[in-house]
Amino acid sequence: MDFALTEVQKMVQDMARNFAEKEIAPYVDQDEENHYYRREILTKMGELGLLGWSIPEEYGGNGMGWMEAVLALYEIAKVHTSWRLSVSGNCWGPAMTINQYGTEEQKQKYIPGLVSGEYVGSFAITEANSGSDVASMKTFAEDKGDHWLINGSKMWISGGHVSDVGLVYAVTEKGAGARGLSCFVIDFNNTPGITRIPINTKFGMYCAPTSELVFENAVVPKENLLGPLNKGFQICMWQLNNTRMGCATGAASLSAAATEGSVQYANERTQFGKPIGKFQMIQQQITEMKLEDEAAKYLVYHAAWLKDNNLPNQQATSMAKLYACKAAVNAANLAMKVYGSYGYSTEYPCPRWLRDAKQFETLEGTSNIHTTIVANIELGYTPNR
Repeated sequence: MDFALTEVQKMVQDMARNFAEKEIAPYVDQDEENHYYRREILTKMGELGLLGWSIPEEYGGNGMGWMEAVLALYEIAKVHTSWRLSVSGNCWGPAMTINQYGTEEQKQKYIPGLVSGEYVGSFAITEANSGSDVASMKTFAEDKGDHWLINGSKMWISGGHVSDVGLVYAVTEKGAGARGLSCFVIDFNNTPGITRIPINTKFGMYCAPTSELVFENAVVPKENLLGPLNKGFQICMWQLNNTRMGCATGAASLSAAATEGSVQYANERTQFGKPIGKFQMIQQQITEMKLEDEAAKYLVYHAAWLKDNNLPNQQATSMAKLYACKAAVNAANLAMKVYGSYGYSTEYPCPRWLRDAKQFETLEGTSNIHTTIVANIELGYTPNR
């Protein structure tokens, strides 16, 4: 592995950094205060090709892979973590999964709009009583001959109430557990029977819309089944191994933001006649943050490299996600200490870093789930796919 960046990768990195500084940074404080989702940012990301990673160019993809994607997403999420969800919600979730399992008609109908930013994408797995245990979901899709009739509900769905196109996982054979789930492509704007309720009582991620979805006799065309019937669990696991890279990259970038912010503050803040960065306890905290930040970044790079080379990467992806979220939470906590009393003030980004860091321990598989994945593969109990 050689992580020296190519000229193209450096250009992608610079483009994403410039985009984030110009289009996202000026609105962070305002949007955080108002819990506002600025859809035009998604559209601009699509126009620049920032939603088309690992998608064939014939469907609007940008012709680049995972390494370029994480380099770009890292720069975007470092400015505002909420916006890392756009890549997972549009590209690594629906678009990539449709490309892998969809019919040619489905690919042509949905992928170009997702990667261009014309559509807001989403995927719905979690339910009120079904989180880590995906196979226990209750949302049921009944085969009515010429259509599917979906009833049930989904909870904590990123982008749910603003989504145009999304994947919904549902039971199609009751009592079969993981062998009775299927995946459906949903056109939310043209499917009656779906109620979408914003969730506004969140601890963080204020600018990333989160929703409850309620399906009451929602009529879905037969051709919207994605992949084989009753193979939804396998599709879901395949998809999660991709979307988890969004969490891993976002967590690593938040760790970097907190580390860089703490370094800057430690050089600006003076006590006892010198910058606080001159004190050994502050240096110990900075060193701890930097060590974990670098380790998280290179775990993400390693997983991306494996994916680009079509090598088994499930363990590496879970390792990247698990460690990066630990690094993010620890960096956010340490930043609060470095900033002192000002770290507790919303005039500085420390509270946002801490709020946003905590979500990584839950989303796309809890830390407990990823610990289990890493251990089971290492012990030889499950294969590394």
